[in-house]
Amino acid sequence: MMVLIIGGSGFLGTELVRQAAAAGHSTAATYASRPRSTPGIAWHALDLRDAGRVEAVVADAAPSLVVNATSGNADWSVTAEGPVRLAMAAARHGCRLVHVSSDAVFSGARVHYDEACLPDPVTPYGAAKAAAETGVLLVHPDAVVARTSLIIGDGQSEHERAVHDLAAGTRDGVLFVDDFRCPVHVRDLAAALLELAFSDAHGMHHLAGADAVSRHELGVLIARRDGLDASRLPVGLRAESTHLGALDVRLDSHATQNKLHTTLRGARQFLATGAGA
Repeated sequence: MMVLIIGGSGFLGTELVRQAAAAGHSTAATYASRPRSTPGIAWHALDLRDAGRVEAVVADAAPSLVVNATSGNADWSVTAEGPVRLAMAAARHGCRLVHVSSDAVFSGARVHYDEACLPDPVTPYGAAKAAAETGVLLVHPDAVVARTSLIIGDGQSEHERAVHDLAAGTRDGVLFVDDFRCPVHVRDLAAALLELAFSDAHGMHHLAGADAVSRHELGVLIARRDGLDASRLPVGLRAESTHLGALDVRLDSHATQNKLHTTLRGARQFLATGAGA
């Protein structure tokens, strides 16, 4: 089976490419600025704002499965409209589609969110992700839309790099004690996405870790795992800051977890000192 990973040069995309290829699938991937040097992977330059290029890449790769792991931040044309262009191309070519979304579609007003909860974003990025969800399922009803939370790895994620910089005093900022999410390990997330892709699942699914932790607790867990002095991590309250966004969003992934063989571990488990990934 040919698998096409959109955003294959990114953090999540790189792991999806690795796992798809390791499972024996012919694998292609896209990049925005530069491809990875991954043996055996066909790389395609792609700008999701270019409908013609989206169509050409899907036609050229001829995939059975497309997984969209891109993140265009608050750029509406990339983050909201791009996935819909991709979904239309996938539908025209009869491709299975999995689209990765975010807990940023929620305001945090109700704290706990399952798949039945309607988006109520409070940031431009969240609004773009929510619009993409609606558009993707409208033009490709059999697609899977999978919301996730903060993605952590074994040192390579932006969140882990930030903790190292804050502990070293080379970055300004604080870690909020009142800002809660459900972090997920990139390997667990990629495995769960591919498991959903090769099932008969469709519609909305949540793929977040089992633990709700504050940004500060997440930082402390990372620091302890990596042998850093956690006491050096600056602490703050998001409610007293100028940062936009929800304070407390806890994705309830129980319904999706019950369908999966892949375990979505919590941060306290996968960041425990000596824990294997």
